[in-house]
Amino acid sequence: MSGVQPEDSEGASSLDHVGLCTADGPALWATYEALGFTLSPVNRQSGRRGGPDSPLELYGTANRCAMLRQGYVELLAIVDPSGFDNGLTRFLARYEGMHILAFGMEDAEAELPRLRRAGLEVPGVSPLQRPVDNSGGPPARFSRLPIPDAPEGRIQLVQHHTPQLMWQERWLVHANRAVALEDTILAAPEPAVSATALSRLAGLPFEPDPAGGYVLPLPVGRVRILPPAALERALPGVAAPGLPFLAACTLRTDDGNEAIRRIAGDRLRVVPGGLMLPPEHAGGTALIFAA
Repeated sequence: MSGVQPEDSEGASSLDHVGLCTADGPALWATYEALGFTLSPVNRQSGRRGGPDSPLELYGTANRCAMLRQGYVELLAIVDPSGFDNGLTRFLARYEGMHILAFGMEDAEAELPRLRRAGLEVPGVSPLQRPVDNSGGPPARFSRLPIPDAPEGRIQLVQHHTPQLMWQERWLVHANRAVALEDTILAAPEPAVSATALSRLAGLPFEPDPAGGYVLPLPVGRVRILPPAALERALPGVAAPGLPFLAACTLRTDDGNEAIRRIAGDRLRVVPGGLMLPPEHAGGTALIFAA
């Protein structure tokens, strides 16, 4: 599962998760439950905006997650407009859909000097935590290293300090039989610029993508960075509401896509790599189900 990482590694180890943002959490969460996802409970986020020694603050945002045996999909919403929105208002001014791309890492404190050597102006490690259910037990804790003000969205490295709290068996079984987050597609006006930034963050080289643009292979998962002209070939019928645009993610199923065919029916389209549920049926991002 993502969140458990090899020892003595440097750079990104996995495509940890992608995140969709919405102004209407209940509607998005209901959409994903109807698509056969088992979601974690609604959880308010909190963090220390002034650094690790500043007071813990309850944010105005909450999420539910579709936890997979490899990676996960976060569904994030503003639930209290009076609280800190953690950047969601800015994202939603562009479009509702995917704005978060997170790579897994082993040691945030060790990665910070590498990123600074690579020329990324990361101010420091950003701690975050949230409850995992309503039991009153310990919260899930994370350390984040985001690229400040990245035009592509919230692009970050994340270290899971409590992966056992996130990847619980009760949340890993889905009616649609999704088991793994395998890749994501970013449409960018200047693919080489975006690919270079992602490569510096991950500490890994990118390669040409056969569809045009570039691909960043990770030890687990990958990111495709495509020019707008290639988006139509990869995702027929999907139009970018703006650029850059985190357009799609691919989810592997373990049943040859039989369950999602029953659940989504004629909403699915055949695309390179699998069956696509278009953005209008999936909260603003295309979901590709791969057998």
